[in-house]
This record gives sequence, C-alpha cells and structure tokens, in this order.
Amino acid sequence: MMQLTCGNFSLDLSSPAVMGILNLTPDSFSDGGRFPDCDSAISHALAMVSEGAAIIDIGGESTRPGAEPVPLQQELDRVIPVVETLAAEIPVPLSVDTSKPQVMQAAISAGAGMINDVMALREEGAIEVLAAAGDVAVCLMHMQGRPRSMQQNPHYADVVAEVREFLLGRADACRAAGIDASRIVLD
Repeated sequence: MMQLTCGNFSLDLSSPAVMGILNLTPDSFSDGGRFPDCDSAISHALAMVSEGAAIIDIGGESTRPGAEPVPLQQELDRVIPVVETLAAEIPVPLSVDTSKPQVMQAAISAGAGMINDVMALREEGAIEVLAAAGDVAVCLMHMQGRPRSMQQNPHYADVVAEVREFLLGRADACRAAGIDASRIVLD
C-alpha cells in the first residue's frame, strides 16, 4: 500500500483518491459563491465526505485566471473557522489551498494536514513555515506568473520538460530548507 503520512495527515494512495474541493470565494471558476458562510461550507464538506471524498481541500482565494489577490485578513476569515470546525468533525485529512505564509501557519494551527500552494512555496516566508511544521505535507504546483496574469502570453519551448524541471527544483528547495521528501507532493 502506498501511503502519504505526515503527523495527523494520512492518505492512502494505493488507488485513486477523490479530493473534495471547497471554495470559500465568490469568484472561483467552478463553484464560486455557493458557500458564502461557515455553516454552508461545513455542510458541503460533510456531504463530500459522505459521498466518498478522501481529503477536503479548502481555499479562500481564487486562483482562476484573472483573479485578483484577496487581503490577508479576508482569506483568514474565510478559511480558518471552517478548518477549525472540520478538523474536529470529519475523519478525512484537510488541505488548505493558499500561498500566504500567515494563512499557512494559521491553517496548520487550526488542524490542516497539508498545504496546497499554486506558488510552490515561493512567497517570502512560505518555505520556512512548512519547514517548521515538521508533520505537515505540502503540495507544490506549477504556474507561470500569478493568477491575474498567468494566461497573458504563457510561453514554453517544451512544456513537459519545463514544468518537470520547475517542480523538481522546488522540491529540491524544500528539501534544502529541511522539508523531508516524504512530505512533498508534486502537482
């Protein structure tokens, strides 16, 4: 059995696992605005778990193409109460989709077992937060630019090779910062 285990985060990867996506934003590309408050978000997460989700990924800032950044306090207000409640109520691990080190730290303190970062821990202070959280997994993602600009003239000579090189480079940076390879997931 292939298992990703870090502290309170454990996910069986020996077969495909369903990740339930819980967007707490008014402008997400998939379900923006459907869960405007903590109660509706929690109800939706509980429904996803009952339908078979093996992990819930919670996001408070849209990363859709063209999205504008969300102020730190607004993202914290959207995400942290939901993480705190779900960490106590559901039997599956929680992931938080953020690039802000302050949100990462608060989410880890609230019970998140994985940080899912579209910036691959490139924001100042992010890699240090994950290095200090010795039992939290991290999912590193690739993106050219930022959400608001990522679709403005993206260019690759060899997309597969370049994305691979980027992700392996970010994994190397994480290991150099003290994040064990067993905690790193590449997306």
